[in-house]
Amino acid sequence: MSEGSDGTEDSVRTKIVLGRNYWKLWTASVVANLGDGVALIAYPWLASAVTRNALLIALIAIAQRIPWLIFSLPAGVITDRIDRRKIMTSTAIFRAALTVGVAGVVFVNQDVLPSPGEVVSGVTAGTNMTVYLVLLVSALLFGFAEVLYDNSAQTILPAIVEPKGLEKANARLWGAEMVMNQFAGPPLGSVLIGVAFALPFLLNAGTFAIAAALIFALSGVFNVARPDSEEIEGERPGFWVEIKEGVTWLWAHPLLRPMAIILGLLNGLFAVVAATWVLFAQEALGVTTTTFAFLMMAGAAGGVLGSVVAPKISEKLGSGTSLYLSLLVMPLTTLVIGFATHWVVAGALYFLSSIFSLLWNVITVSLRQTIIPDHLLGRVNSVYRFFGWGMMPIGLGIGGLIVIGAEAFGMERVMALRLPYFVSAVALFLVFLWAAPQLTTEKIEKARDEA
Repeated sequence: MSEGSDGTEDSVRTKIVLGRNYWKLWTASVVANLGDGVALIAYPWLASAVTRNALLIALIAIAQRIPWLIFSLPAGVITDRIDRRKIMTSTAIFRAALTVGVAGVVFVNQDVLPSPGEVVSGVTAGTNMTVYLVLLVSALLFGFAEVLYDNSAQTILPAIVEPKGLEKANARLWGAEMVMNQFAGPPLGSVLIGVAFALPFLLNAGTFAIAAALIFALSGVFNVARPDSEEIEGERPGFWVEIKEGVTWLWAHPLLRPMAIILGLLNGLFAVVAATWVLFAQEALGVTTTTFAFLMMAGAAGGVLGSVVAPKISEKLGSGTSLYLSLLVMPLTTLVIGFATHWVVAGALYFLSSIFSLLWNVITVSLRQTIIPDHLLGRVNSVYRFFGWGMMPIGLGIGGLIVIGAEAFGMERVMALRLPYFVSAVALFLVFLWAAPQLTTEKIEKARDEA
């Protein structure tokens, strides 16, 4: 029976699939993402206040993403060895403490930082190396914590929600996350920055602390059951043996292997434009702190709509066709954003692209959670994200170098900031041509059936 065909039965099934633990996890995610939404304004704006160098801006983003390249595989083993609730709680507490430290540094230096209006006009007194280095180091530490937290969050969900409810659970989770992360958080962040640069960081620290308390309150034990063969032998394989097991399992899978490679290419190419996005928004689209927030809210609105319609689109069109459409929309919206001269136009395209990004995420993450065995889920998921997220620091570096190189060859500044979008759009279209035949509905349903 299809979901939603009978109101009473759907209500009963929802109560079975989404229990008290799920709503604790959901609430923790909502609170943490409100803080992250505030940080989406605070960190880029602070970075652009201490330097206008495109490569230095990109290096901060690289520092936050490089842990996905160097720490994803060990994090997968840790996720499969340690209670996933404890990992999430401890990393949330760590991030709260780290954010308090950043807030303290900003507070001490706020008298020498330019105002939000001066940042928009490009005014800085050169690079403030003290604050810049704090941002760089904290971004790196945040990245390591994020790898552990996110991998645990994705792998803990199948222990809370029944397999048939995963698409609905993921859609509701990401929909709420996007409301907080990009709809509620950024406007609040822009207001707080106007009051004092340190305020948004203090709020972000508080949301991490609340999230840690909610996750700690999850009932049950979230250690992974070991296979019978390991229980009989009495000891686990070595650390690197377990990493190899995760890599081997994913690489042998006929669907997840190309899907991981495709995700890596997509994220790497999106990172090319993300590297200098705040500079593009300020100098090509003419945003202020307020309109910058509205720009992100447009993307959030599309994500919320995507979270509602994604399961329905997937059911009606089939998973393969839905992924095909997502792959096609990506290069088209990226290309047009590159030509945009007003933030409203860019916002409309972010709205559209976010719908299909959520559609992609709901289908692919739910698929992984369904077909990967639980005792391997942490490791295989980390290998998948090694490909998917490990390409991001490479893309960020390329994006920064494209802008620096274009300016070095005499290209006008705004056109140099547009160039990453054009390069990325062409490459995304080539990915679409190669990837679409790999992800058919038939192949996806076969993988589900085999699992």
